Amino acid sequence: MLKYIAILFCAVTLCACNTVSGVGKDIEKGGEAIQDVSKRP
Repeated sequence: MLKYIAILFCAVTLCACNTVSGVGKDIEKGGEAIQDVSKRP
């Protein structure tokens, strides 16, 4: 499970990180994805 979260976080972080603003959005999306995964039964 932790492996999938780490892979997802890396993929989201590395996609479209062209600007500081883009990095912030990517980190936010990564956090949301982790929250979604943690809410699954």
